Amino acid sequence: MALDIFEIIEKIEKTNSKNEKLKILKNNETWTLKDVLKGTYDKNIEWLLPEGDPPYDPAEAGGHATSLHKIHKNFKYLVKGGAGGHLSTIKRESMFLGFLESVHPKDAKILLLMKDKKQLAKGLTEKLVEEAFPGLLAMK
Repeated sequence: MALDIFEIIEKIEKTNSKNEKLKILKNNETWTLKDVLKGTYDKNIEWLLPEGDPPYDPAEAGGHATSLHKIHKNFKYLVKGGAGGHLSTIKRESMFLGFLESVHPKDAKILLLMKDKKQLAKGLTEKLVEEAFPGLLAMK
């Protein structure tokens, strides 16, 4: 069973070894992880959401309704040039709030960091992501 994204990020934060960070990324390779990394570090991805943390009610840490593994396919509705270009701003932002409120609260924090293009963990850089998954990030 795949780890939640926050669990992978926490493992990465707990090690100072670049090689160990690479190993963690490669051993936990899923489309979900790669979508989160791409959404965070790919300079060509522009989120159609306001910067900063919106007010939301985080899910309970054991009672969340879904996971990033189930919703990551919907990121396409939240980015410029994606399938959500026809959506109103209110609809897009409501969808994002629904994601934040339905996933584990630690994954919600990762979604917020991803949206704002902020580093997900100490040592988890664009360069490390490109080394772990060559070609994942578009070069501008």
